[in-house]
Amino acid sequence: MGLTGIQIFKLLPKTNCGECGVPTCLAFAMNLAAGKAELDKCPYVSEEAKEKLATESAPPIRPLTIGSGDYAVKVGGETVLFRHEKTFVNPPGLAVQVKTDEDEASVAGKIERFKMAQYDRVGLKLRAEMFAIKDTSGDSAKFNALAKTVSDQTGASMIFMSDSVDVLTAAADAFKEKKPLLYAATPESAEALGNLAKAAACPLAVKGDGSLEGTVALTEKLSGAGVKDMVIDTGTRNLKTAFEEQIMIRRAALKDRYRPLGFPTLIMASEMADGDLMEEAVIAATFIAKYGSVIVMSDIQPHVLFPLLLERLNIYTDPQRPMTAEQGIYPINNPDENSPVLVTCNFSLTYFIVSGEIESSRVPTWLCVQDTEGLSVMTAWAAGKFSGESVGTFINKCGIKDKVKGKNLIIPGYAAGISGELEEELGADWSITVGPREASQIPKFLKTIKA
Repeated sequence: MGLTGIQIFKLLPKTNCGECGVPTCLAFAMNLAAGKAELDKCPYVSEEAKEKLATESAPPIRPLTIGSGDYAVKVGGETVLFRHEKTFVNPPGLAVQVKTDEDEASVAGKIERFKMAQYDRVGLKLRAEMFAIKDTSGDSAKFNALAKTVSDQTGASMIFMSDSVDVLTAAADAFKEKKPLLYAATPESAEALGNLAKAAACPLAVKGDGSLEGTVALTEKLSGAGVKDMVIDTGTRNLKTAFEEQIMIRRAALKDRYRPLGFPTLIMASEMADGDLMEEAVIAATFIAKYGSVIVMSDIQPHVLFPLLLERLNIYTDPQRPMTAEQGIYPINNPDENSPVLVTCNFSLTYFIVSGEIESSRVPTWLCVQDTEGLSVMTAWAAGKFSGESVGTFINKCGIKDKVKGKNLIIPGYAAGISGELEEELGADWSITVGPREASQIPKFLKTIKA
């Protein structure tokens, strides 16, 4: 049973220095108790306290980062079995596999699809993040050349896969600043790859013998040797068994605080589907939900990838917090100083529907999006978060006054009741027009305004 936040707080230095990233020692203690922080973030904790807290304060599933830059993938750090209990926090990384014996056209096609299959949704960039580069010949030069091609052309995070310690050593030395995941330590290679992972400061995957017992033996051996950042592949390639193992691993880590299984997991969907990409998609979808941290596929096709990205987005969105668009001014259809000005809330669905209708009208328009904490127009109005005062304050401060000559603001039809108060807030220079109640009527309305 882990210590409570108050019990941990009593062992901390109570300096409230903020160097751990939070303002007070109490807040840091609460994060430790929740598995959201690591004790070594505190520079002033005593050795005695370290010894007592080290085991209890570590996150139940170790968080780690694979790769660097824009495509870096943070995995692990989860604290719940089910997202409705709290939330899942670190979405699984999706990887496409390329092999050293693969023809250049096939590799080029995968790279091109990787770059093209990127989608903007709810203000986020949805995409795969990783390439798994597999050695099939034991040729270090060939492996490094393929890794360089992938890295230079995509910037993606990388998984280096080889049965040869020499190949992985050469690749880790050449690309260690990219923080690749080294795959995979087996009973035979554990000592050598453990030393390599520590020297290169790269995360290390362990590959079991198809059983949890064999996997535990490996993680215990490597942990004892000082390897901290590990990713588990149990070696199982049967969907049913792998699914059961994922649940047992998560439960053991969270409920029993069983450290040998307290690591992110890797799923080789490419080896479980017997060459069928659609079957791979089903396997990937299964482990996005339960509880894969890195999922490797043989290819990226848009019709396969896009549903997986949406599933990942939905599952790893906090169910207690609405999805929102960023507050600000959005120019649509290249507006100028004579273009109309609309205002709406930042509930993501409202924003995308309204902006889509404006775009389809082809009328140059300024869309001002106010932060309503993710509430829709009607709900925000009822809660007092989309009032004449709040909208007026937003319009006065957002900078739209410097972009337009005309001082006419169009408000949603459902918020018609704020028009009088809003006129008082904005002053005599501004007039308020009540727009349509339904977004589908916006194109016709804007064309009337333009006329």
